[in-house]
Amino acid sequence: MKQLSGFARYAWAVLAYNLLVILWGAYVRATGSGAGCGSHWPLCNGMVIPRAPQIETIVEFVHRLSSGAALLAVLGLLIWALRVYAPGSIIRRGAWLSSVFILTEALLGAGLVLFEWVADDASLGRAISIVLHLLNTFLLLASLSLTAWLASDGRAITARPSGSMPWLIGVGILGTLILGASGALTALGDTLFPASTLAEGLRQDFSPTAHFLTRLRLLHPTIAVIVGSYLLVVAGVLRVNRSTKTILHLARLLTVGTLIQLGAGVINVLLLAPVWMQLVHLLLADLVWIALILTGAEGLSAPQALKDDAAGKILKAEPSG
Repeated sequence: MKQLSGFARYAWAVLAYNLLVILWGAYVRATGSGAGCGSHWPLCNGMVIPRAPQIETIVEFVHRLSSGAALLAVLGLLIWALRVYAPGSIIRRGAWLSSVFILTEALLGAGLVLFEWVADDASLGRAISIVLHLLNTFLLLASLSLTAWLASDGRAITARPSGSMPWLIGVGILGTLILGASGALTALGDTLFPASTLAEGLRQDFSPTAHFLTRLRLLHPTIAVIVGSYLLVVAGVLRVNRSTKTILHLARLLTVGTLIQLGAGVINVLLLAPVWMQLVHLLLADLVWIALILTGAEGLSAPQALKDDAAGKILKAEPSG
């Protein structure tokens, strides 16, 4: 196996670190610590370093510090990419996109604080911002994943992929974004309107006076089953039609990850969404998303890759002059 370059190792490390930051951000939301620094940003309660902080302030302040470090790490990735890759390189583009999405991630986080869409706020504005935050997070993870993958000698998508494969993968990506958005709203509803028993939770969901966030909790499991089943089909089609070693490996990861995630969703419901299970569920969702993005990228490049491999075998078989 070819040894990864320093840039590739750094890119994977930045991706892993951003996953940790995302999980800590979810912990901030699940514990109601989003107002720990008040409505001040980037200061915390009007100070650079809060004095005599409460636990909520510590949780929020650590999240801000870790998010700032993530921003610097991604900008470092961009600077490194600009130094070692030629203009027009797809890796440069991936680093640029990662930088754009980490900046919008920071702005969306700041908006939550400045508009006070934190803690116990159950407004429509918070719901919309949560969805936008989730979508931006997924796009950030996709950009970082592709940058690291391509820097590790992963094949790029062909310029004009043809046939039904782009549609098959595109629908899977769109469906996963919709699923993620519904999951973010469901998690918010679980945080703001917790239930002590499963029966109580069902009564909340079907109550005619229920908040719209509790009613949305009914939709998420249905969307999860539909999208999860579709991803299993995508993985199966790719294994059959693009049977390279890499595709087989990535499609297997997508299949296993999807099945585990569906099981985790059931457990999350039965346990009434404890904080630790919400974090596990989110981590699995992020990993399934990354697996889908990499499987799709490799799947759309596989025809050209197979052609190149075949040409290489022919050249090796020809006798030298």
